[in-house]
Amino acid sequence: MATKVTTTICPFCGVGCGMNLLTEKNRLISVEPQIDHPISRGQLCAKGWSSAYGIDPKDRITHPLIRTPQGFRQTSWNKALETVAARLKQIMEETGPQAIGIISSARATNEDNYAAQKLARAVLKTNNIDHCARICHSPTVAGLNQTLGSGAMTNSAEDIFETDLVLVFGADPTENHSILGGHIIRAHLEGTQLIVVDPRRTRLAKLADTHLQLKPGSNIALLNAIIKIILDNRWQDKKFLDQRCEGLAQLTASVANALEGVEKTTGISLPKIEAVAKAYSQSKRAMILYGMGVTQYVSGTNNVIALSNLALTCGQLGRKGTGINPLRGQNNVQGACDMGCLPNVYPGYQKVDNPEVRAKFSQHWKTEVPEHPGLTSMGMTKATLAGEFRGLILFGENPVVTDPDQNLVKRALGKLDLLVVAELTMTDTARMADIILPAASFAEKTGTFTNCERRVQHVQQALPPLGEARTDWQWLAAIAQQLESDQLDWPDSEAVFREITELTPIYSAMNYAKMDQLHGLQWPCSPETPEGTAILHKDTFPIGKARLIPVHPIPIDENIDSKYPLLLTTNRLHFHYGCGSMTRKSPLLEREIPTGLLFINPADANELGVTHQSAVGVGSRRGYIETRAMLTDDLPPGLVCMPYHFHEAPSNQLTNTAQDPLTKMPELKACAVFVQPLEPGSFPRPIDEISGLSVEGVK
Repeated sequence: MATKVTTTICPFCGVGCGMNLLTEKNRLISVEPQIDHPISRGQLCAKGWSSAYGIDPKDRITHPLIRTPQGFRQTSWNKALETVAARLKQIMEETGPQAIGIISSARATNEDNYAAQKLARAVLKTNNIDHCARICHSPTVAGLNQTLGSGAMTNSAEDIFETDLVLVFGADPTENHSILGGHIIRAHLEGTQLIVVDPRRTRLAKLADTHLQLKPGSNIALLNAIIKIILDNRWQDKKFLDQRCEGLAQLTASVANALEGVEKTTGISLPKIEAVAKAYSQSKRAMILYGMGVTQYVSGTNNVIALSNLALTCGQLGRKGTGINPLRGQNNVQGACDMGCLPNVYPGYQKVDNPEVRAKFSQHWKTEVPEHPGLTSMGMTKATLAGEFRGLILFGENPVVTDPDQNLVKRALGKLDLLVVAELTMTDTARMADIILPAASFAEKTGTFTNCERRVQHVQQALPPLGEARTDWQWLAAIAQQLESDQLDWPDSEAVFREITELTPIYSAMNYAKMDQLHGLQWPCSPETPEGTAILHKDTFPIGKARLIPVHPIPIDENIDSKYPLLLTTNRLHFHYGCGSMTRKSPLLEREIPTGLLFINPADANELGVTHQSAVGVGSRRGYIETRAMLTDDLPPGLVCMPYHFHEAPSNQLTNTAQDPLTKMPELKACAVFVQPLEPGSFPRPIDEISGLSVEGVK
């Protein structure tokens, strides 16, 4: 029996590992790593090896479904599309296009995401388009755009082996970006200095030369203190600052008092802060990698700016082995941003409120486009509850499990006049839909993913779509046709990509053939840089000179008190991913961690009467869940931690909706909770059994 081998890209995190899919008779039999891939280097993590389970035919949605009083029933594509189009038309006639929006998917291809934002803008006439970057790296885009002029990873993954020092700030790459985490460990073993800044004692923190175990929310206080020490000791890169930056005087003035009270604010001794300041500033090449421990705060954008200030002050940009490098969470979250699936920018980060940009897209699409920025995903939630938003198309995301304040999300989705969800399996969000559309998996489609280092890579189809499933751009095009528009009439995914390159300068010299030849292309890839750009900002910045922008510490929104005496933060686990809709289909991964967990310090557990793996209740001002306690001294006393992969024990029952004022990023990394032991020998109840109870009722 002949085995077919198809090269593609892993569908999990933003590392973008090369993967081969082995199929026989239209059945996926196994996966294997690409030996010569420049990032994964012949490796896959546990999630990548389990990709076949994530798209297994079992439990897949294979036909359109429509809600009836008796539950969902199978329907035809024609009936589903006619229903969607009729309700969209009704809402637009009665309320206007501002009452409709789309939430696209960081797990879908660039072609799918481009189609989603084009349907919103060219057909529905709204800029209400967003995706999950809103709750992961929107502060990265906003912060780095202000300071550098580009909101993406400045360097390449291979630079981990070309640097003298790696500073990992607010991230645990060994859990979510496992291949890069392995690269960091290998580089460290070969002599690269490793510094980790994290409230938790992560795997990398245990290996690091220095671990700064700061208090949650004290990022800016710490970074300003480091910059103050560098400036006081004249460790800054004066030549780089003079030639390529502006705002040094203002930054210097703003950090003048940064050392006052910094030990109490951060929980870190001054000598330790001084040692890190010297190590980073005096390294010939130092590389910053950061994650959502930086962005998921009400101070998220300012946290990113503070990190950028540090890199600029020391001239650690524009060279191999340097840079400021956000670790994107999902496989195509960078690409979904690049494609303009944000309410304020078109593809390539061209601003919606720029008349010249609007004219460009209006001319190319031969239709007028909306003038004003649209609603964020949480803005849509708020507008729904206010009666101002009525129809939502959503695909490849599960906000009932991942967005903050689950009860608020459910109320909003339940109030919509139309909720259309395209998915692989019946997620918690899909269960609330009016129409469910069967989506094709990554193995059943052709297109491109863009990884965290801006590398656009070709995803090649290995299997036919299961049942009546369709690629996302295809069903989005079918909705446009039902609305009597030919805006999305493409013959294939390559035609979609050609249109992307015509309108997106940073993608303008890309094509599928060149990607296949070069293992992907890093943007900007233009006629001036036809083979892509491995390192940004070598000689100049898109804004001319980089900007040093003073920022000041901002306290977390919700502090502990006698009623809620512990601070909760969130984390990811090595064996699971996102909402768990794919990884939890794998018996191998589920065997490793089969249920939700609360990590808690033994001192706190002892005081509360909680034992290892015993059932506990956890409540905040927003909700209550039950789970298992895992005692560990990797967390300091007073701090507890939960992952969000488990729908039966969702941490977003608890998390805070307080937002960064610029990006609307919710503060998922800090909220006040209580923890209480449940009856000895009892089992945690899933959220479905306890939803509807007030927090007061369960205490």
